[in-house]
Amino acid sequence: MVKHLDALLSDCVNGYRLTPDEATSLLKARGRDIFRIAGAADEKREIIAGDIITFVRNQNLNTTNICINRCGFCGFSRRKSDPDAYLLSKQELIDQLHRATERNVTEICSVSGLHPDYTLDSYLEIFKIIRNEAQKIHIHASNPMEVAYAGRKSLYSSHEVLTAFKEAGVDTICGTAAEILADPVRSIICPEKISTDEWIRIIREAHGIGIKSTATIMYGHCESDEDRAQHLSIIRDIQDETGGFTEFVPLSFVHQKTPIYQMGIARPGATGREDMLMTAVSRLFLDNFRNIQVSWVKYGMKMAQIGLMSGANDLGGTLYEESISREAGAVTGTYLDPGEMDNIVSDIGRTLRERHTDYSLL
Repeated sequence: MVKHLDALLSDCVNGYRLTPDEATSLLKARGRDIFRIAGAADEKREIIAGDIITFVRNQNLNTTNICINRCGFCGFSRRKSDPDAYLLSKQELIDQLHRATERNVTEICSVSGLHPDYTLDSYLEIFKIIRNEAQKIHIHASNPMEVAYAGRKSLYSSHEVLTAFKEAGVDTICGTAAEILADPVRSIICPEKISTDEWIRIIREAHGIGIKSTATIMYGHCESDEDRAQHLSIIRDIQDETGGFTEFVPLSFVHQKTPIYQMGIARPGATGREDMLMTAVSRLFLDNFRNIQVSWVKYGMKMAQIGLMSGANDLGGTLYEESISREAGAVTGTYLDPGEMDNIVSDIGRTLRERHTDYSLL
């Protein structure tokens, strides 16, 4: 570390921009230094985002679990021949959307497997159904991998696919499929997925045509602290250039039912120390992000509350119909009532508010 920890944290809270090497050092912290880093991140959060903690009333829409890829960290994907493989019919899709409107959902999050029969038209048909059946609901859909796949299957460029998505009603895209933006790690955990450079290019293209996105990291498997810091640096550079990320979401690896864990390739997820530091260092390093989210599905409620005391200002969504994390072995429920959110928020002396996808408050 270039500077003494106390001086480094003080400078960072007051506007100093951390280097990737400094971020790596912070991610390696042990002992009481963990709490000093978390405390500084909480100060930074108060300056940038204030004391309100937000959530969105959203519903997941996973149209199929059939996928051509076999990512090592995924317990969700199935082959067509698997007995529990599914592909929602149009009516089943409509039924889910009707439930969303009855629940006063403001955001539909649609990400699914890469079905072998899907083309660009398949995605556009899903988006048009969502728009027709839930006209006022924000469509937060697909990720750079799905964009690349739709283009590959229909011989379109990713820019053309994104333009078609936007015309079909997609408001924002998911910043997932990032996992760890380090190709040596990707070659182990998701060799069939797009490269780091392709993920970056597609995200930039989306931001360039006015489609904002989230940004994520999936950590706690085969990566190093240096890989995590490199990932944060890439995300920060894109945000400097485009300003198109709405939030950063650290996703702690859920390991129990995943191939890379069962084969002994990955360790059993991140520790509480790592979860705490990932949130805190993200807040300190990503000085161009207002919103840092804790995923209660990945962390559980107690660790999510710790994240809110370590630099985060958002609890994510209600997540009706969540299935991807559950299939990987997550033990938390498929829905979180805002009343339960308020319990952990008020317990730390903060205020819970419902938001839209763009972080404007209801």
